[in-house]
Amino acid sequence: MPTILAYLCRKKYLCTLFTQHLIIYMYSNKEIWNVSYPILLALLAQNVINVTDTAFLGHVGEVELGASAMGGLLYICIFTVAFGFSTGSQILIARRNGEQHYKEVGPVMMQGCLFLLVMAAILFGLCQWSAPTLVRMLISSDSIFEGTLEFFHWRIFGFFFSFVNVMFRALYVGITRTKVLTINAIVMALVNVFLDYALIFGHFGFPQLGLKGAAIASVMAEAASTLFCLLYTWLYVDLKKYALNRFSGFDFTLLGRILSISCFTMVQYFLSMATWFVFFLAIERLGQRELAIANIVRSIYIVILIPVQALSTTTNTLVSNLIGSGGIDHVMHLMGRIAKVSFIIVLACVALMVFLPEAALSIYTNEPLLQAESIPSLYVIGGAMLIASVANIYFNGISGTGNTQAALYLETGTLVIYALYVCWVGLILKAPVAICFTTEALYYGLLLLTSVIYLKKANWQNKKI
Repeated sequence: MPTILAYLCRKKYLCTLFTQHLIIYMYSNKEIWNVSYPILLALLAQNVINVTDTAFLGHVGEVELGASAMGGLLYICIFTVAFGFSTGSQILIARRNGEQHYKEVGPVMMQGCLFLLVMAAILFGLCQWSAPTLVRMLISSDSIFEGTLEFFHWRIFGFFFSFVNVMFRALYVGITRTKVLTINAIVMALVNVFLDYALIFGHFGFPQLGLKGAAIASVMAEAASTLFCLLYTWLYVDLKKYALNRFSGFDFTLLGRILSISCFTMVQYFLSMATWFVFFLAIERLGQRELAIANIVRSIYIVILIPVQALSTTTNTLVSNLIGSGGIDHVMHLMGRIAKVSFIIVLACVALMVFLPEAALSIYTNEPLLQAESIPSLYVIGGAMLIASVANIYFNGISGTGNTQAALYLETGTLVIYALYVCWVGLILKAPVAICFTTEALYYGLLLLTSVIYLKKANWQNKKI
């Protein structure tokens, strides 16, 4: 009898062990790919807005290129507050999905949409009122100031659509149903490319609006994205399963629970983009040519970062799902596998950029001198991206565990050093743009170091959300 019991216990142990390793196998191969590639394609299409604006306006003039960079960054700084809220919501949705508490998903989604619509209205009013004074304080060049103000005035209408869109993204990523994001982003990209071409240059009977046309095109693309998400959710999602078919008004208790996670990511993302905006403020004071170079390189940098962002989002949601299904012991192993994939992909992208820099730069400008002056910055960004490919995975893994407060503290410390370095090389030394871009290598290096130390030393396993 003891022998039989021992045998059965061993069989149960081996079955459990096999199941746990099967979970990791699925996450490291099939699930990682199935979740990541739609997000990657979605991010690629979504970033067509930034890339298209930069590419088209680069052929209009340096002032328009610089103004779109400053206005766009100011918009993104505010938008990241909503994105941070949606990231916290996504973590909560993913945890409930992993626990198979599906009816708790819908209330998180609806409370988030309502909260962000109220926030969009408040921020829109504040921006309309304070934009002239704020932009004047930040920008020294009169021509860049006027262009930025014009672009920003029209761009902020996008708050009402983009703030809702990030909640749909949180929903679909949280329940690992990410393929819809690809279709949605393709719709948004096509609308943006068409309207950019039509409104910036005045084709197809549209007025030639230049910089203002780029902003309006972006807003209309975000509106098309919102309409698509609403229709798709209504037609193809099981509304009853996720309790998306009923809404009883504000639930302040649930909203408070969402904010207890999201408030840290909201501050974190805002600080991250605010320091990036500080970087461009320092570059703007070096001159219009330097600002144009920085904007072109930034656009290429964003494209290279897309696979990293996709895998980082995957890490976030799979870690949360894995913890929710009882696989907390395998979290570090999962992050390591995703980090390897991220590094290999970015290495290939950087190699292409280093060996064919003119091909990438020709998308944004036909001016040979501007291309030549941009190449050193491309090389610096390439090195920074290799570090970012690993740093972002481990850092987003921390958020996926629900420890968003710790993630905020880690990034805040890193950003303080980053901002001080930006001020030193950009405002005091007035170094060339390529030297200024070494700030990115410093940022990602510190982020990787602090994230790994935290994951190895801190007690993050028992976080309840």
